[in-house]
Amino acid sequence: MREFARLYDEIDSTTSTNAKVAAMARYFAAAPRADAAWAVFFLTGRRLKRLVPHASIGEWTLGATGFEEWILGECYSVVGDGAETAALMLDQLPTVPETPLSLPTWLEQRILLLRGLDPEEQQRRVSAWWRTLDRLERFILLKLLTVEFRVGVSQTLVVRAIAAAAGLDTAVVAARLMGEWTPTAEWFENVLSTEHTDDDKSRPYPFCLAAPLDGEVSALGDPSGWQIEWKWDGIRAQLIRRADTVHLWSRGEELITHRFPEIAAAATHLPDGTVLDGEVLAFRDGRPLPFSALQQRIGRQKQVAQMSRAVPVVFMTYDILEAEGQDIRRQPLEQRRVLLEQAIGSGEGVLRVSPAIAPTSWVDLSAQRANSRALGVEGLMIKRQTSLYGVGRKRGEWWKWKIDPYSIDAVLIYAQPGSGKRASLLTDYTFGVWSEGTLVPIAKAYSGLSNDEIAEMDRWIRRHTRERFGPVRHVEPVQVFELGFEGIAVSSRHRSGIAVRFPRMLRWRKDKEPEEADTLATVRALLHSGGGQ
Repeated sequence: MREFARLYDEIDSTTSTNAKVAAMARYFAAAPRADAAWAVFFLTGRRLKRLVPHASIGEWTLGATGFEEWILGECYSVVGDGAETAALMLDQLPTVPETPLSLPTWLEQRILLLRGLDPEEQQRRVSAWWRTLDRLERFILLKLLTVEFRVGVSQTLVVRAIAAAAGLDTAVVAARLMGEWTPTAEWFENVLSTEHTDDDKSRPYPFCLAAPLDGEVSALGDPSGWQIEWKWDGIRAQLIRRADTVHLWSRGEELITHRFPEIAAAATHLPDGTVLDGEVLAFRDGRPLPFSALQQRIGRQKQVAQMSRAVPVVFMTYDILEAEGQDIRRQPLEQRRVLLEQAIGSGEGVLRVSPAIAPTSWVDLSAQRANSRALGVEGLMIKRQTSLYGVGRKRGEWWKWKIDPYSIDAVLIYAQPGSGKRASLLTDYTFGVWSEGTLVPIAKAYSGLSNDEIAEMDRWIRRHTRERFGPVRHVEPVQVFELGFEGIAVSSRHRSGIAVRFPRMLRWRKDKEPEEADTLATVRALLHSGGGQ
Protein backbone atom coordinates (compact mmCIF):
# COMPACT_ATOMS: atom_id res chain seq x y z
CA MET A 1 0.00 0.00 0.00
CA ARG A 2 2.97 2.30 0.48
CA GLU A 3 3.42 2.96 -3.24
CA PHE A 4 -0.29 3.64 -3.66
CA ALA A 5 -0.14 6.14 -0.81
CA ARG A 6 2.82 7.85 -2.47
CA LEU A 7 0.87 8.00 -5.73
CA TYR A 8 -2.03 9.66 -3.92
CA ASP A 9 0.32 12.23 -2.43
CA GLU A 10 1.90 12.94 -5.81
CA ILE A 11 -1.49 13.45 -7.45
CA ASP A 12 -2.85 15.54 -4.59
CA SER A 13 0.16 17.86 -4.48
CA THR A 14 -0.16 19.15 -8.06
CA THR A 15 -2.77 20.98 -10.11
CA SER A 16 -1.12 20.03 -13.40
CA THR A 17 -3.17 17.55 -15.40
CA ASN A 18 -0.09 16.35 -17.26
CA ALA A 19 1.79 15.81 -13.99
CA LYS A 20 -1.09 13.73 -12.61
CA VAL A 21 -1.24 11.61 -15.75
CA ALA A 22 2.54 11.13 -15.71
CA ALA A 23 2.50 10.06 -12.05
CA MET A 24 -0.22 7.49 -12.68
CA ALA A 25 1.50 6.22 -15.83
CA ARG A 26 4.71 5.62 -13.87
CA TYR A 27 2.76 3.78 -11.20
CA PHE A 28 0.87 1.57 -13.67
CA ALA A 29 4.07 0.71 -15.53
CA ALA A 30 5.89 -0.37 -12.37
CA ALA A 31 3.23 -1.74 -10.01
CA PRO A 32 2.34 -5.42 -9.80
CA ARG A 33 -0.78 -6.13 -11.83
CA ALA A 34 -2.99 -6.83 -8.81
CA ASP A 35 -1.90 -3.58 -7.13
CA ALA A 36 -2.59 -1.63 -10.31
CA ALA A 37 -6.05 -3.21 -10.64
CA TRP A 38 -7.09 -2.05 -7.17
CA ALA A 39 -5.56 1.37 -7.84
CA VAL A 40 -7.71 1.73 -10.98
CA PHE A 41 -10.73 0.66 -8.93
CA PHE A 42 -10.29 3.53 -6.47
CA LEU A 43 -8.92 6.16 -8.86
CA THR A 44 -11.97 5.79 -11.13
CA GLY A 45 -14.31 6.49 -8.22
CA ARG A 46 -15.48 2.96 -7.48
CA ARG A 47 -16.09 2.16 -3.82
CA LEU A 48 -16.33 -0.71 -1.42
CA LYS A 49 -19.46 -1.12 0.64
CA ARG A 50 -19.11 0.67 3.97
CA LEU A 51 -17.08 -1.39 6.42
CA VAL A 52 -16.83 0.83 9.50
CA PRO A 53 -19.21 3.60 10.68
CA HIS A 54 -17.78 7.11 10.88
CA ALA A 55 -18.70 7.28 14.55
CA SER A 56 -16.59 4.20 15.28
CA ILE A 57 -13.50 5.77 13.69
CA GLY A 58 -13.94 8.77 15.97
CA GLU A 59 -14.38 6.60 19.06
CA TRP A 60 -11.34 4.48 18.21
CA THR A 61 -9.26 7.58 17.58
CA LEU A 62 -10.15 8.94 21.02
CA GLY A 63 -9.38 5.55 22.56
CA ALA A 64 -5.97 5.37 20.89
CA THR A 65 -4.94 8.96 21.66
CA GLY A 66 -6.59 9.70 25.00
CA PHE A 67 -8.02 12.99 23.71
CA GLU A 68 -11.38 14.20 24.96
CA GLU A 69 -14.36 14.15 22.63
CA TRP A 70 -14.65 17.93 22.34
CA ILE A 71 -11.15 18.09 20.86
CA LEU A 72 -12.20 15.72 18.08
CA GLY A 73 -15.17 17.95 17.31
CA GLU A 74 -13.08 21.12 17.25
CA CYS A 75 -10.43 19.52 15.04
CA TYR A 76 -13.06 18.27 12.62
CA SER A 77 -14.62 21.74 12.38
CA VAL A 78 -11.25 23.06 11.17
CA VAL A 79 -10.17 20.15 8.96
CA GLY A 80 -13.59 19.23 7.55
CA ASP A 81 -12.66 15.64 6.72
CA GLY A 82 -13.15 12.77 9.15
CA ALA A 83 -10.33 10.58 7.86
CA GLU A 84 -7.85 13.44 7.73
CA THR A 85 -8.86 14.60 11.22
CA ALA A 86 -8.26 11.11 12.63
CA ALA A 87 -4.94 10.75 10.78
CA LEU A 88 -3.66 14.05 12.18
CA MET A 89 -4.75 13.22 15.73
CA LEU A 90 -3.13 9.77 15.47
CA ASP A 91 0.16 11.31 14.38
CA GLN A 92 1.45 11.21 17.96
CA LEU A 93 1.14 7.42 18.16
CA PRO A 94 4.41 5.53 18.51
CA THR A 95 4.82 3.31 15.46
CA VAL A 96 6.32 -0.13 15.05
CA PRO A 97 6.82 -0.49 11.29
CA GLU A 98 6.15 -3.89 9.75
CA THR A 99 7.22 -5.30 6.42
CA PRO A 100 5.24 -3.31 3.82
CA LEU A 101 2.23 -5.19 2.50
CA SER A 102 0.82 -4.85 -1.00
CA LEU A 103 -2.43 -3.03 -1.66
CA PRO A 104 -4.26 -6.31 -2.53
CA THR A 105 -3.00 -7.90 0.70
CA TRP A 106 -4.27 -4.98 2.74
CA LEU A 107 -7.65 -5.10 1.04
CA GLU A 108 -8.26 -8.81 0.61
CA GLN A 109 -6.61 -10.17 3.75
CA ARG A 110 -7.29 -7.33 6.16
CA ILE A 111 -9.75 -4.57 5.31
CA LEU A 112 -12.47 -6.64 3.64
CA LEU A 113 -12.32 -9.20 6.44
CA LEU A 114 -13.56 -6.58 8.90
CA ARG A 115 -17.06 -7.08 7.55
CA GLY A 116 -18.96 -9.35 9.89
CA LEU A 117 -16.63 -8.88 12.88
CA ASP A 118 -18.03 -7.46 16.11
CA PRO A 119 -17.09 -3.82 16.90
CA GLU A 120 -14.60 -4.77 19.61
CA GLU A 121 -12.62 -7.02 17.28
CA GLN A 122 -12.76 -4.39 14.53
CA GLN A 123 -11.34 -1.81 16.94
CA ARG A 124 -8.58 -4.15 18.10
CA ARG A 125 -7.43 -4.87 14.56
CA VAL A 126 -7.67 -1.33 13.20
CA SER A 127 -5.93 0.17 16.24
CA ALA A 128 -3.08 -2.31 15.79
CA TRP A 129 -2.77 -1.44 12.08
CA TRP A 130 -2.52 2.26 12.87
CA ARG A 131 0.67 1.63 14.84
CA THR A 132 2.41 0.03 11.85
CA LEU A 133 1.83 2.88 9.36
CA ASP A 134 3.16 6.36 8.75
CA ARG A 135 0.80 9.34 8.59
CA LEU A 136 0.14 9.16 4.85
CA GLU A 137 -0.50 5.41 4.85
CA ARG A 138 -2.73 5.79 7.90
CA PHE A 139 -4.69 8.49 6.10
CA ILE A 140 -5.20 6.24 3.06
CA LEU A 141 -6.30 3.36 5.32
CA LEU A 142 -8.85 5.61 7.00
CA LYS A 143 -10.15 6.79 3.63
CA LEU A 144 -10.62 3.18 2.52
CA LEU A 145 -12.29 2.18 5.78
CA THR A 146 -14.79 5.04 5.61
CA VAL A 147 -15.41 4.58 1.87
CA GLU A 148 -14.43 8.21 1.27
CA PHE A 149 -11.38 7.80 -0.95
CA ARG A 150 -11.33 10.63 -3.47
CA VAL A 151 -8.50 12.29 -5.33
CA GLY A 152 -8.41 14.93 -8.05
CA VAL A 153 -8.42 12.76 -11.17
CA SER A 154 -11.23 11.81 -13.53
CA GLN A 155 -11.70 8.48 -15.25
CA THR A 156 -10.53 10.18 -18.44
CA LEU A 157 -7.16 10.97 -16.86
CA VAL A 158 -6.83 7.41 -15.55
CA VAL A 159 -7.52 6.15 -19.08
CA ARG A 160 -4.83 8.45 -20.47
CA ALA A 161 -2.33 7.20 -17.89
CA ILE A 162 -2.97 3.52 -18.59
CA ALA A 163 -2.81 4.15 -22.33
CA ALA A 164 0.53 5.92 -21.91
CA ALA A 165 1.91 3.12 -19.73
CA ALA A 166 0.80 0.38 -22.12
CA GLY A 167 1.22 2.14 -25.46
CA LEU A 168 -2.47 1.73 -26.29
CA ASP A 169 -5.06 3.98 -27.85
CA THR A 170 -7.14 5.78 -25.22
CA ALA A 171 -10.39 4.61 -26.88
CA VAL A 172 -9.33 0.98 -26.38
CA VAL A 173 -8.53 1.52 -22.71
CA ALA A 174 -11.74 3.50 -22.13
CA ALA A 175 -13.82 0.64 -23.53
CA ARG A 176 -12.06 -1.91 -21.33
CA LEU A 177 -12.80 0.10 -18.20
CA MET A 178 -16.54 0.29 -18.90
CA GLY A 179 -19.12 -1.89 -17.19
CA GLU A 180 -18.69 -4.22 -14.24
CA TRP A 181 -15.31 -5.74 -13.49
CA THR A 182 -13.40 -7.19 -10.58
CA PRO A 183 -9.98 -5.69 -9.72
CA THR A 184 -7.67 -8.66 -10.27
CA ALA A 185 -4.26 -9.13 -11.82
CA GLU A 186 -5.88 -11.01 -14.70
CA TRP A 187 -8.33 -8.18 -15.35
CA PHE A 188 -5.58 -5.55 -15.47
CA GLU A 189 -3.47 -7.79 -17.71
CA ASN A 190 -6.41 -7.84 -20.13
CA VAL A 191 -6.66 -4.04 -19.95
CA LEU A 192 -3.01 -3.79 -21.00
CA SER A 193 -3.26 -6.41 -23.73
CA THR A 194 -2.33 -5.33 -27.25
CA GLU A 195 -4.62 -8.05 -28.62
CA HIS A 196 -8.37 -7.72 -29.12
CA THR A 197 -9.73 -9.60 -26.12
CA ASP A 198 -13.30 -8.41 -25.70
CA ASP A 199 -15.35 -11.37 -24.54
CA ASP A 200 -17.62 -9.45 -22.15
CA LYS A 201 -20.95 -9.33 -23.96
CA SER A 202 -22.47 -6.97 -21.40
CA ARG A 203 -19.83 -4.25 -21.75
CA PRO A 204 -21.07 -0.82 -22.93
CA TYR A 205 -19.10 1.63 -25.03
CA PRO A 206 -17.69 4.86 -23.58
CA PHE A 207 -20.30 7.59 -23.93
CA CYS A 208 -19.92 10.45 -26.40
CA LEU A 209 -20.77 13.75 -24.69
CA ALA A 210 -21.96 17.11 -25.94
CA ALA A 211 -20.42 20.45 -25.01
CA PRO A 212 -22.60 23.34 -23.83
CA LEU A 213 -23.29 25.96 -26.49
CA ASP A 214 -22.10 29.23 -24.98
CA GLY A 215 -21.86 31.49 -28.03
CA GLU A 216 -24.30 32.50 -30.75
CA VAL A 217 -25.95 29.52 -32.41
CA SER A 218 -25.71 31.26 -35.80
CA ALA A 219 -21.92 30.82 -35.60
CA LEU A 220 -22.50 27.13 -36.38
CA GLY A 221 -23.26 28.03 -39.99
CA ASP A 222 -25.94 26.51 -42.18
CA PRO A 223 -28.34 24.52 -39.95
CA SER A 224 -28.87 21.95 -42.71
CA GLY A 225 -25.50 20.43 -41.82
CA TRP A 226 -26.74 19.55 -38.35
CA GLN A 227 -29.11 17.00 -36.84
CA ILE A 228 -31.41 18.73 -34.35
CA GLU A 229 -33.21 16.85 -31.56
CA TRP A 230 -34.83 17.63 -28.24
CA LYS A 231 -32.62 17.42 -25.16
CA TRP A 232 -34.43 14.92 -22.99
CA ASP A 233 -34.40 15.05 -19.19
CA GLY A 234 -33.94 11.45 -18.11
CA ILE A 235 -31.24 8.87 -17.44
CA ARG A 236 -28.65 8.58 -20.23
CA ALA A 237 -28.08 4.89 -20.88
CA GLN A 238 -26.92 2.25 -23.35
CA LEU A 239 -29.21 -0.66 -24.16
CA ILE A 240 -27.25 -3.77 -25.15
CA ARG A 241 -28.65 -6.82 -26.90
CA ARG A 242 -25.93 -9.43 -27.34
CA ALA A 243 -25.76 -13.23 -27.09
CA ASP A 244 -29.51 -13.42 -26.37
CA THR A 245 -29.12 -11.27 -23.25
CA VAL A 246 -30.11 -7.68 -22.47
CA HIS A 247 -28.22 -5.14 -20.38
CA LEU A 248 -29.11 -1.53 -19.62
CA TRP A 249 -26.19 0.60 -18.40
CA SER A 250 -26.48 4.14 -17.09
CA ARG A 251 -23.87 6.72 -18.01
CA GLY A 252 -22.62 6.39 -14.43
CA GLU A 253 -21.83 2.74 -15.28
CA GLU A 254 -24.58 1.33 -13.10
CA LEU A 255 -26.42 -1.74 -14.36
CA ILE A 256 -30.09 -0.73 -14.19
CA THR A 257 -31.73 -3.49 -16.27
CA HIS A 258 -33.68 -4.82 -13.27
CA ARG A 259 -35.18 -1.41 -12.53
CA PHE A 260 -36.83 -1.10 -15.94
CA PRO A 261 -38.12 -4.56 -16.88
CA GLU A 262 -40.38 -3.17 -19.63
CA ILE A 263 -37.33 -1.79 -21.45
CA ALA A 264 -35.50 -5.10 -21.05
CA ALA A 265 -38.52 -6.98 -22.40
CA ALA A 266 -38.83 -4.70 -25.42
CA ALA A 267 -35.11 -5.09 -26.15
CA THR A 268 -35.49 -8.85 -26.63
CA HIS A 269 -37.07 -8.04 -30.01
CA LEU A 270 -33.96 -6.21 -31.22
CA PRO A 271 -31.57 -7.99 -33.58
CA ASP A 272 -28.75 -9.71 -31.73
CA GLY A 273 -25.58 -7.63 -31.71
CA THR A 274 -27.31 -4.26 -31.21
CA VAL A 275 -26.21 -1.44 -28.89
CA LEU A 276 -28.35 1.69 -28.58
CA ASP A 277 -27.63 5.04 -26.95
CA GLY A 278 -30.59 6.88 -25.50
CA GLU A 279 -32.53 8.17 -22.53
CA VAL A 280 -34.75 6.44 -20.00
CA LEU A 281 -37.76 8.74 -19.63
CA ALA A 282 -40.83 8.71 -17.44
CA PHE A 283 -43.48 9.02 -20.14
CA ARG A 284 -47.27 9.19 -20.32
CA ASP A 285 -49.85 10.36 -22.86
CA GLY A 286 -47.28 11.13 -25.51
CA ARG A 287 -45.03 13.40 -23.44
CA PRO A 288 -42.23 13.08 -20.89
CA LEU A 289 -43.00 13.41 -17.20
CA PRO A 290 -40.74 15.49 -14.92
CA PHE A 291 -37.49 13.94 -13.78
CA SER A 292 -38.91 13.86 -10.25
CA ALA A 293 -41.34 11.17 -11.43
CA LEU A 294 -38.42 9.08 -12.66
CA GLN A 295 -36.74 9.57 -9.28
CA GLN A 296 -39.80 8.04 -7.60
CA ARG A 297 -39.39 5.02 -9.84
CA ILE A 298 -35.68 4.72 -9.02
CA GLY A 299 -36.20 5.14 -5.29
CA ARG A 300 -38.62 2.23 -4.89
CA GLN A 301 -36.58 -0.71 -6.05
CA LYS A 302 -38.68 -3.26 -4.13
CA GLN A 303 -41.91 -2.13 -5.81
CA VAL A 304 -40.83 -2.46 -9.45
CA ALA A 305 -44.11 -3.93 -10.73
CA GLN A 306 -46.25 -1.38 -8.89
CA MET A 307 -44.08 1.55 -9.98
CA SER A 308 -44.04 0.32 -13.59
CA ARG A 309 -47.77 0.98 -13.67
CA ALA A 310 -47.61 4.24 -11.72
CA VAL A 311 -44.65 5.69 -13.62
CA PRO A 312 -44.40 4.18 -17.13
CA VAL A 313 -41.13 4.65 -18.98
CA VAL A 314 -39.79 4.58 -22.52
CA PHE A 315 -36.28 4.32 -23.90
CA MET A 316 -35.86 7.26 -26.28
CA THR A 317 -33.02 6.24 -28.58
CA TYR A 318 -30.88 8.75 -30.45
CA ASP A 319 -27.94 6.69 -31.68
CA ILE A 320 -26.89 3.16 -32.57
CA LEU A 321 -23.34 2.09 -31.77
CA GLU A 322 -23.37 -1.55 -32.81
CA ALA A 323 -25.37 -3.29 -35.52
CA GLU A 324 -25.24 -7.01 -36.36
CA GLY A 325 -22.36 -7.32 -33.91
CA GLN A 326 -20.24 -4.69 -35.69
CA ASP A 327 -18.93 -1.54 -34.03
CA ILE A 328 -20.29 1.28 -36.21
CA ARG A 329 -19.20 4.27 -34.14
CA ARG A 330 -16.83 5.38 -36.92
CA GLN A 331 -19.66 5.75 -39.39
CA PRO A 332 -21.09 9.27 -39.83
CA LEU A 333 -24.11 10.18 -37.72
CA GLU A 334 -26.37 10.48 -40.78
CA GLN A 335 -25.61 6.84 -41.66
CA ARG A 336 -26.05 5.67 -38.07
CA ARG A 337 -29.41 7.44 -37.98
CA VAL A 338 -30.65 5.37 -40.92
CA LEU A 339 -29.57 2.16 -39.17
CA LEU A 340 -31.19 3.31 -35.93
CA GLU A 341 -34.54 3.92 -37.62
CA GLN A 342 -34.31 0.51 -39.30
CA ALA A 343 -33.65 -1.18 -35.94
CA ILE A 344 -36.41 0.60 -33.99
CA GLY A 345 -38.99 1.49 -36.60
CA SER A 346 -41.47 4.33 -36.29
CA GLY A 347 -43.75 2.87 -33.63
CA GLU A 348 -44.67 4.40 -30.30
CA GLY A 349 -43.83 1.51 -28.01
CA VAL A 350 -41.34 1.32 -25.17
CA LEU A 351 -38.43 1.72 -27.61
CA ARG A 352 -38.66 4.93 -29.64
CA VAL A 353 -36.46 7.02 -31.91
CA SER A 354 -35.87 10.58 -30.77
CA PRO A 355 -37.57 12.69 -33.47
CA ALA A 356 -35.37 14.90 -35.61
CA ILE A 357 -36.43 18.53 -35.92
CA ALA A 358 -36.30 20.00 -39.41
CA PRO A 359 -33.54 22.66 -39.34
CA THR A 360 -35.30 25.46 -41.25
CA SER A 361 -33.39 28.36 -39.68
CA TRP A 362 -31.67 29.17 -36.41
CA VAL A 363 -34.35 31.78 -35.71
CA ASP A 364 -37.06 29.14 -36.05
CA LEU A 365 -35.10 26.68 -33.92
CA SER A 366 -34.59 29.34 -31.27
CA ALA A 367 -38.36 29.80 -31.10
CA GLN A 368 -38.86 26.06 -30.71
CA ARG A 369 -36.22 25.95 -27.99
CA ALA A 370 -38.09 28.68 -26.10
CA ASN A 371 -41.04 26.27 -25.89
CA SER A 372 -38.95 23.52 -24.29
CA ARG A 373 -40.38 23.70 -20.79
CA ALA A 374 -43.92 23.39 -22.04
CA LEU A 375 -42.86 20.19 -23.81
CA GLY A 376 -41.02 18.81 -20.77
CA VAL A 377 -37.55 18.94 -22.34
CA GLU A 378 -34.35 20.82 -21.50
CA GLY A 379 -33.62 22.43 -24.86
CA LEU A 380 -32.06 21.24 -28.10
CA MET A 381 -29.23 18.90 -29.08
CA ILE A 382 -27.25 19.98 -32.15
CA LYS A 383 -25.12 17.25 -33.77
CA ARG A 384 -23.02 17.52 -36.90
CA GLN A 385 -24.40 15.17 -39.56
CA THR A 386 -20.91 13.90 -40.36
CA SER A 387 -19.85 13.39 -36.72
CA LEU A 388 -18.43 10.10 -35.52
CA TYR A 389 -19.34 8.66 -32.12
CA GLY A 390 -16.30 9.59 -30.06
CA VAL A 391 -15.17 9.06 -26.48
CA GLY A 392 -15.98 11.72 -23.92
CA ARG A 393 -16.58 15.39 -24.71
CA LYS A 394 -15.14 16.81 -27.94
CA ARG A 395 -16.09 20.38 -28.78
CA GLY A 396 -17.33 21.20 -32.24
CA GLU A 397 -19.27 18.04 -33.08
CA TRP A 398 -22.12 17.80 -30.57
CA TRP A 399 -23.66 20.75 -28.74
CA LYS A 400 -26.32 21.00 -26.06
CA TRP A 401 -28.35 24.20 -26.32
CA LYS A 402 -30.17 24.23 -23.00
CA ILE A 403 -32.85 26.65 -21.93
CA ASP A 404 -31.97 29.12 -19.21
CA PRO A 405 -32.48 27.79 -15.66
CA TYR A 406 -35.37 28.73 -13.45
CA SER A 407 -34.34 31.61 -11.20
CA ILE A 408 -35.61 33.22 -8.02
CA ASP A 409 -34.34 35.77 -5.52
CA ALA A 410 -33.95 34.30 -2.03
CA VAL A 411 -32.57 35.41 1.33
CA LEU A 412 -29.62 33.77 3.08
CA ILE A 413 -30.82 32.39 6.44
CA TYR A 414 -28.30 29.69 7.46
CA ALA A 415 -24.64 28.98 6.77
CA GLN A 416 -22.20 26.25 7.71
CA PRO A 417 -18.63 25.24 6.90
CA GLY A 418 -17.82 23.47 3.67
CA SER A 419 -15.82 20.26 3.45
CA GLY A 420 -12.27 19.43 2.42
CA LYS A 421 -10.31 22.53 1.46
CA ARG A 422 -13.33 24.70 2.31
CA ALA A 423 -13.64 23.35 5.84
CA SER A 424 -12.41 26.58 7.45
CA LEU A 425 -14.84 28.75 5.46
CA LEU A 426 -18.60 29.16 5.75
CA THR A 427 -19.59 28.22 2.21
CA ASP A 428 -22.70 26.03 2.43
CA TYR A 429 -25.81 28.19 2.51
CA THR A 430 -29.53 27.74 3.10
CA PHE A 431 -31.88 30.22 1.46
CA GLY A 432 -35.47 31.17 2.18
CA VAL A 433 -38.40 32.86 0.46
CA TRP A 434 -41.27 34.75 2.04
CA SER A 435 -44.50 33.11 3.18
CA GLU A 436 -46.90 35.14 5.31
CA GLY A 437 -44.11 37.34 6.62
CA THR A 438 -41.76 34.44 7.45
CA LEU A 439 -38.75 33.14 5.55
CA VAL A 440 -39.28 29.49 4.65
CA PRO A 441 -36.23 27.41 3.56
CA ILE A 442 -36.39 26.72 -0.17
CA ALA A 443 -32.91 25.55 -1.23
CA LYS A 444 -29.36 24.79 -0.18
CA ALA A 445 -26.47 25.83 -2.40
CA TYR A 446 -22.69 26.02 -2.19
CA SER A 447 -21.54 26.80 -5.73
CA GLY A 448 -21.57 29.91 -7.86
CA LEU A 449 -19.51 32.45 -5.92
CA SER A 450 -15.96 33.53 -6.70
CA ASN A 451 -13.19 32.98 -4.14
CA ASP A 452 -13.26 36.68 -3.27
CA GLU A 453 -17.03 36.60 -2.75
CA ILE A 454 -16.72 33.48 -0.59
CA ALA A 455 -14.14 35.21 1.61
CA GLU A 456 -16.30 38.34 1.86
CA MET A 457 -19.39 36.31 2.77
CA ASP A 458 -17.43 34.32 5.34
CA ARG A 459 -16.39 37.52 7.12
CA TRP A 460 -19.92 38.90 6.97
CA ILE A 461 -21.52 35.71 8.32
CA ARG A 462 -19.18 35.59 11.32
CA ARG A 463 -20.09 39.19 12.21
CA HIS A 464 -23.83 38.73 11.74
CA THR A 465 -24.56 35.35 13.33
CA ARG A 466 -27.71 35.31 15.45
CA GLU A 467 -27.56 31.75 16.80
CA ARG A 468 -25.45 28.63 16.42
CA PHE A 469 -26.68 25.04 16.22
CA GLY A 470 -23.51 22.99 16.18
CA PRO A 471 -21.74 23.91 12.92
CA VAL A 472 -24.82 25.73 11.55
CA ARG A 473 -25.18 29.50 11.96
CA HIS A 474 -28.47 31.34 11.83
CA VAL A 475 -27.63 34.70 10.26
CA GLU A 476 -29.35 38.05 9.97
CA PRO A 477 -31.72 37.78 6.98
CA VAL A 478 -30.43 40.64 4.85
CA GLN A 479 -28.33 39.11 2.04
CA VAL A 480 -30.22 38.41 -1.19
CA PHE A 481 -29.01 35.99 -3.87
CA GLU A 482 -30.34 35.04 -7.26
CA LEU A 483 -30.57 31.26 -7.35
CA GLY A 484 -30.78 29.12 -10.47
CA PHE A 485 -32.08 25.55 -10.69
CA GLU A 486 -32.96 23.04 -13.39
CA GLY A 487 -36.25 21.66 -12.15
CA ILE A 488 -38.98 22.04 -9.56
CA ALA A 489 -41.42 19.55 -8.04
CA VAL A 490 -43.91 19.12 -5.22
CA SER A 491 -42.28 17.48 -2.18
CA SER A 492 -43.84 16.31 1.07
CA ARG A 493 -40.37 16.02 2.59
CA HIS A 494 -39.65 19.75 2.51
CA ARG A 495 -41.19 22.36 4.77
CA SER A 496 -41.89 24.58 1.78
CA GLY A 497 -43.63 21.73 -0.04
CA ILE A 498 -41.24 22.33 -2.94
CA ALA A 499 -38.03 20.61 -4.06
CA VAL A 500 -35.71 22.27 -6.57
CA ARG A 501 -33.11 20.43 -8.65
CA PHE A 502 -29.42 21.40 -8.91
CA PRO A 503 -29.67 24.76 -7.10
CA ARG A 504 -26.71 27.13 -7.37
CA MET A 505 -26.02 30.81 -6.84
CA LEU A 506 -26.18 32.92 -9.99
CA ARG A 507 -25.59 36.36 -8.46
CA TRP A 508 -25.13 38.07 -5.13
CA ARG A 509 -27.86 40.72 -5.32
CA LYS A 510 -26.31 43.49 -3.23
CA ASP A 511 -28.71 45.87 -4.96
CA LYS A 512 -31.78 44.24 -3.40
CA GLU A 513 -33.36 44.51 0.03
CA PRO A 514 -34.54 41.25 1.66
CA GLU A 515 -38.16 42.42 1.36
CA GLU A 516 -37.73 42.29 -2.43
CA ALA A 517 -36.98 38.55 -2.43
CA ASP A 518 -39.52 36.19 -3.96
CA THR A 519 -42.43 34.57 -2.17
CA LEU A 520 -43.35 30.93 -1.85
CA ALA A 521 -46.39 31.66 -4.00
CA THR A 522 -44.07 32.90 -6.76
CA VAL A 523 -42.03 29.71 -6.55
CA ARG A 524 -45.16 27.56 -6.64
CA ALA A 525 -46.26 29.39 -9.77
CA LEU A 526 -43.15 28.02 -11.50
CA LEU A 527 -44.66 24.57 -11.13
CA HIS A 528 -47.29 25.54 -13.68
CA SER A 529 -44.94 27.33 -16.06
CA GLY A 530 -43.81 24.05 -17.64
CA GLY A 531 -41.59 21.24 -16.41
CA GLY A 532 -42.88 21.23 -12.85
CA GLN A 533 -45.03 18.60 -11.21
